[in-house]
Amino acid sequence: MRKVIVSMNISLDGFMSGQQRELDWHFASWGNDMSERLTRDLNQADTLLLGRNTYEAMAAYWQRVEIDSFFPRDDIAYAVMMNTTQKVVYSQTIRTLPWSNSRQAKGDLRRVVAALKQPRPGPEKNIMVYGSGQLVGALTHLGLVDEFHLWVHPVVLGRGMPLFPGGADKVQMFMQQMHTFRSGVVWFRYIVNKNGYDVILD
Repeated sequence: MRKVIVSMNISLDGFMSGQQRELDWHFASWGNDMSERLTRDLNQADTLLLGRNTYEAMAAYWQRVEIDSFFPRDDIAYAVMMNTTQKVVYSQTIRTLPWSNSRQAKGDLRRVVAALKQPRPGPEKNIMVYGSGQLVGALTHLGLVDEFHLWVHPVVLGRGMPLFPGGADKVQMFMQQMHTFRSGVVWFRYIVNKNGYDVILD
């Protein structure tokens, strides 16, 4: 079965961005060894599921990287992967899809995910979710996340947008893997115990 995997950079105190949605704190820690890990994960996926804000930001960035020869070769190669991978943007309001290989999905999120997880010809690959805080919250609430890949950065923000806000539903997980990168960032792979969910559905 195809898995829905949330991959998220977070601070030591659990924030995925600062108060003004700033992300400079995790760019400062990024290194080639982290890029290699991210590339391996993307190679095991064939679909990105994104919220509107993350989709629009990533579309502008990665399309520019692919055609800008001033970026490092590894960044350009990763940009090609991002640009050729299928993107599904879950949004009721988006009007244009400027990124190649993109389509919109809306309506019942459970049905959207169920359709994405249908078997396809060829090797079974995953569905990656990057950023997209509101979407991640909804997926978590509905018990639709199979794994969390958390990149914990050695920084305390104090305030910001939490990955798991107060009042979130209980989610039980077990840690499958961890790895420490040269910058001090620690990557954790958590498998969600679906039987541990206590979710009230509409």
